[in-house]
Amino acid sequence: MAERTRIPPLSPFEEQAGFTRALRTGNRIVVSGTVGTEADGSVAHDAGAQADRCFALIRQYVEQLGGVMNDVVRVRMFVTDIGDADAVTAAFTRALGQVRPTGTLVAIAALYRSDWKVEIEAEAVVGDEP
Repeated sequence: MAERTRIPPLSPFEEQAGFTRALRTGNRIVVSGTVGTEADGSVAHDAGAQADRCFALIRQYVEQLGGVMNDVVRVRMFVTDIGDADAVTAAFTRALGQVRPTGTLVAIAALYRSDWKVEIEAEAVVGDEP
């Protein structure tokens, strides 16, 4: 089995629940559901701004694990209001439009906090250029 490299826990919840925010195994990086929370715990009201923050955090995690955004091959986006789909898609395009990974956007009933409007997951394969 390939060695797993994890980013350090970012909250006590990760330790309590027993999950890892992002990890690398072999040349694959997997980033779990990421919300647009700022370092001080605040979150923007706008879903597009939240999505931009999600992608900035995903970039940070991927780079910590030795990848770059060009390595991203799959993105899953979850919104609590389908009316926010265009704003979240625009953030996706800003972050990854030139990379053209696969992408899924679905509406869900709710996220853990009522002020969270979007959660995004990503997968990357490092060094897998055609």
